Amino acid sequence: MSSAVGSRVVVTGATGNVGTSVVRLLSEDPGIKSVRGLARRTPEWMVPKTEWSSVDLGSDQANLAERFEGADAVVHLAWAFQPTHDPARTWRTNVLGGIRVFEAVAAARVPVLVHASSVGAYSPGPKDHAVDESWPTHGWPDAAYCREKAYLERALDIFERDHPEVRVVRMRPAFLFKRQSASEQRRIFGGRFLPGPLARPELLPVLPDIAGLRVQALHTDDAAEAYRLAVRTDVRGAFNLAADPPLDAEVLGGMLGSRPVRLPRTAARSAIAAAWGLHLLPASPHLFDAVLRLPLMDCTRARVELGWQPRHTADEVLREFLDGLQKGGGMATEPMRGRKVG
Repeated sequence: MSSAVGSRVVVTGATGNVGTSVVRLLSEDPGIKSVRGLARRTPEWMVPKTEWSSVDLGSDQANLAERFEGADAVVHLAWAFQPTHDPARTWRTNVLGGIRVFEAVAAARVPVLVHASSVGAYSPGPKDHAVDESWPTHGWPDAAYCREKAYLERALDIFERDHPEVRVVRMRPAFLFKRQSASEQRRIFGGRFLPGPLARPELLPVLPDIAGLRVQALHTDDAAEAYRLAVRTDVRGAFNLAADPPLDAEVLGGMLGSRPVRLPRTAARSAIAAAWGLHLLPASPHLFDAVLRLPLMDCTRARVELGWQPRHTADEVLREFLDGLQKGGGMATEPMRGRKVG
């Protein structure tokens, strides 16, 4: 554990799914003196030791170096998932905004940068065994999310070469869920009018079993604990973050009491593509293609070097998230506002 006590930490994207958990855990850490949360819209949510600032990373007018001045660490979480029909907009926020964050860290001489990468940065990989952090990070080029995450990995390669004085940590978490994120994630991936009560097991007698649809999940609070440890521990490099077991039709069917029924990839993709093309579904078929190709991740390094261990299993995470969908789970921030539909 680092001996640095009284650290001042800046968190970008502080009002979203991951940001709210990271800010809360940092504020509860006695070794953290203060937290500055950056978001496009300042929230009503009040957190001890935390001040809020409004900033749009997609704007080249944002003076980030000034906001990072005096910080001991920057945790970069800000990310725009939408609009998937206009990838130039997400590129401006995610890639160009991310590079602005990196440049501002160097300009303000912040000694630590913790960056939110993703399993989505990984190149296609195996579903029958897990890979470590040395697996290539070229993403799936057809999906904007993966393409942008992979591009920032290359930008960080250059940043680390040019700024060896900055301790850079890259977090590569699996899909992150918590009860309070349910309404936000329903809007992002399913659309704002998708009824949450449809997520009841009794309404799902059968479950589509699609080849390659085997993924990992993690509770957002468990991921946030890894971010806190990365700030407080003298580590560098990439860390995979996921919980067991991997989720597939067999696991989900047993959890929900549903019968898995094999569905061809092409049929599933055609349905998603049609709904996306008609603007009925925000999640793109390109992201669906990527999910089918994501590797399973080995998290040994996080356990050994960070001393990190997830407190929730993946099936517990999903049960909590489904409960949040049914009840309109949310928080007092603009991205996380709760709403029950149906």
